[in-house]
Amino acid sequence: MVLKQIELQNFRLHKNTSLNFSEKLNLIVGGNGQGKTSILEAIYYLSTTKNLNLANENDVIMFGEQFFDAKGNFSDLTENNTRIFFDSSKGKKNFYLDGKQIFNSTSVIGKFPIVSLIQSDHAITQGAPAERRRFVDSVISQASHTYLEMLLEYNKTLRQRSSLLTQIKETRNQNLYDQLDAWTESLIINGTEIIKHRQNFVAEFNGYLKESYNQIIEATEEPKIIYDSFSGTDQEKIAERFREELSDLREDELRRGTNLAGPHRDDFIFYINDLELKRFGSQGQHKTFQIALRFGQFFFMKEKLGKTPIFLMDDVFGELDIYRSGRISRYLSQIGQAFITMTDLTKTEGLDLGKENLLIKVNNGKAAYA
Repeated sequence: MVLKQIELQNFRLHKNTSLNFSEKLNLIVGGNGQGKTSILEAIYYLSTTKNLNLANENDVIMFGEQFFDAKGNFSDLTENNTRIFFDSSKGKKNFYLDGKQIFNSTSVIGKFPIVSLIQSDHAITQGAPAERRRFVDSVISQASHTYLEMLLEYNKTLRQRSSLLTQIKETRNQNLYDQLDAWTESLIINGTEIIKHRQNFVAEFNGYLKESYNQIIEATEEPKIIYDSFSGTDQEKIAERFREELSDLREDELRRGTNLAGPHRDDFIFYINDLELKRFGSQGQHKTFQIALRFGQFFFMKEKLGKTPIFLMDDVFGELDIYRSGRISRYLSQIGQAFITMTDLTKTEGLDLGKENLLIKVNNGKAAYA
């Protein structure tokens, strides 16, 4: 799959920008704050309906304007056009696929597979468990619509159950306990399936991670992910363990009015050579692991979906030494269409800037082919 063209209007610094892209490498170069990352942001919007950096839509509109409009043309076995339009006066974001408005964004997830390697990825290895859960859930959700639906249902159940726990805490209304039991059973059923999917994913994904890590740093270090769950590793006993955990925590949940057990509290522990990355890893190891996660995601999704994802890389080379930069540059030859932002061209010695690839320069929201 490739993105052939985008058109941006009032999108960050881009008043009116129209770009045709290479099917291979698209190198986007410019100073800080000139609008490079905004192009990646628009591509991510058009592929997922979501913002790349979790920004508010109002913040994306060019200063002094009332709306932004972004359009994209994708080509795979067929051609598809997507559009995202936001009007600040109505506070409403509209997404269109081939001219028809899409009201349920879940139907788009995975249709235009995309992998993004951005500055905030440091939170995956260095941040809270929620960041690692978000990474894993996003990868599986793009590869499996079934998992996405289960995850949405589980989160809905969490909200309903949390509301009931709060009501019981405040009112001690005995009539609410039967409702709580029903939502608890739903939590166990959906949660059990989520845990199984995550276990299967980690078991398979470790192979992709090791291959990608070795491409970047050779076979001197061995990365690994372990799924840290209250449920243990025996899939036959997950529901049983879940039920026991909720039973043990019932009084605590009622007293505190919150959900205290389930896959929404699990973690994924990253290791290099059997040492926990978060505790013992160097900055270089963290960055390499983050990059390997994204390359692993790319090849995992490519195999599962039978489509080649679009790859976004935001100013990654500026943080790498020459050795890692060269290794990643060569690794990019195995990728399909990629979009890479840079502040300058000093670290692109290993990148092929031949006629198949494209160099775009961005200055104050104006993009031009170099």
